Amino acid sequence: MAEEGTLHDAFVDELRDAYDMEKQLTKALPKLAAAAMSAELRTAFEAHLEETRDHVARLEKSFEALGESPRGKTCAGIAGIIKEGSDMLEGGYCDEAMDAVIIAAAQRAEHYEISVYGTLIAWARAMGYDETVTLFQQNLDEEKAADQKLTALAEGGINAEASELGQLDDDENESVEPQDDPSSRRAK
Repeated sequence: MAEEGTLHDAFVDELRDAYDMEKQLTKALPKLAAAAMSAELRTAFEAHLEETRDHVARLEKSFEALGESPRGKTCAGIAGIIKEGSDMLEGGYCDEAMDAVIIAAAQRAEHYEISVYGTLIAWARAMGYDETVTLFQQNLDEEKAADQKLTALAEGGINAEASELGQLDDDENESVEPQDDPSSRRAK
């Protein structure tokens, strides 16, 4: 019978997955930045790219602290999210809508990352891997801040600008008065 894996084995597997996740995102973030119409959104992606490079470095330190070699295992979850985001970028949206679409795609990735780091932190705490907890917490805090920044940009005007184009002009949006329908009158 094959030996069953331990929580440590699952933890290292998840760490390898996270390492690949961050490496994939270092390639995807420049594409989002280039597609962004808003200068503020572009700047946010560029700043988060630098943070993502720091996430990779912290994960490498985590491998070192565990006596493991830093290598990734294909992260199918983030690959799917990136693919979905790429498909959205090719959706033919107007400039104003594109920024809203980009934010939606980026937030999917942020939420995935937040869940990965939450799991790594919980498992590291359970096994007493305090040094890695600190490194993962830094990454988690930055992922949460990036998500909040994206929400602020979306709610701070990007979604409103995009939605204005989807609305009919006031003249076109005026409701037409219903015609007097004799069958709807009650008998007096």
